[in-house]
Amino acid sequence: MKNVRFIGLDVHAETIAVAVAEVGGEVRSLGTIPNRAESVRRLIGKLGKPGGLKVCYEAGPTGYVLYWQLTELGVHCEVVAPTLVPVKAGDRVKTDRRDAEKLARCYRAGDLTAVWVPDASHEALRDLVRARLAAKRDQLRARHRLGKFLLRQGRRAPAGTTAWTAKYLAWVKQQRFEQGAQEATLLDYLHEVEHAAARIVRLEQAIDVAVQSMPEKLREVIAGLQSLRGVAKISAVTLVAELGQISRFDHARQLMGLCRDRLARALQRPERASRGDQQGGQRTPATYRDRGGLELPTSSQHRHDVGGPPERLERGGQGNRLARTASLACALSSAAGQG
Repeated sequence: MKNVRFIGLDVHAETIAVAVAEVGGEVRSLGTIPNRAESVRRLIGKLGKPGGLKVCYEAGPTGYVLYWQLTELGVHCEVVAPTLVPVKAGDRVKTDRRDAEKLARCYRAGDLTAVWVPDASHEALRDLVRARLAAKRDQLRARHRLGKFLLRQGRRAPAGTTAWTAKYLAWVKQQRFEQGAQEATLLDYLHEVEHAAARIVRLEQAIDVAVQSMPEKLREVIAGLQSLRGVAKISAVTLVAELGQISRFDHARQLMGLCRDRLARALQRPERASRGDQQGGQRTPATYRDRGGLELPTSSQHRHDVGGPPERLERGGQGNRLARTASLACALSSAAGQG
């Protein structure tokens, strides 16, 4: 333990700020390196033997590539939840150097919370699921554009025609306009609607193929989740892809606590932006609506209540449904022996 060095990395798209904390010694900055695989390899070579290093960095848009690289080099690495990093009251000055030093200092003190890190195949499934979600959102926007365009022109589908069915699209294709510009607009909007639908079909087929190549234990969890009312295959795959190793939760309250904390952060908590230069004053509000990643703290951090007395989850409604879903997810994962 005496020879262990705690390394804090403030990771950005192009640069990585590095700081080291010696056991019983000072915390000092080691400068900034390019965020490239070769630069990281040279840094580890300069810091000492990989077995004597403990590295951490915050979860963020750069993903887990750095974690996988450090692990392959034999370095113990942890990705930590940025929202659970201790913050001093009134500390509004943020620089890359200060952030790296704080990470190294807190890591040495044991004040950081590690998140669950997926392997490359699981992350690939998560990317595929999120690509389908993006396609569904694009489809909704494309349909809105086409529908509002027809509404502005006074074109309404015949009575009894359900929107976006084959009959409805056949009616749309029969529409003609005197102005060539409007004809071109209609064709473009219709092409986008059809293109979005084809994207979704293609991505759902890719999800089916990806599920077949998953470990049998995960496939059993996915199949079990589909026994819930209203949970189809895509929803079950999304749950597994986003939550990851569900068996790390001892019981449903831990999983529900994670969901509660994430929802609270999405609705209320600010997100601290960091740049190379000094930051001060008002902080940037969080934009959690289209976030691509999930911060998943270890199960030991969610041993508390879901946010109120147990009877709140026993009164029925969506809270009760979510609780039953969480309970079944944990039970299915445990029964399948996942993890």
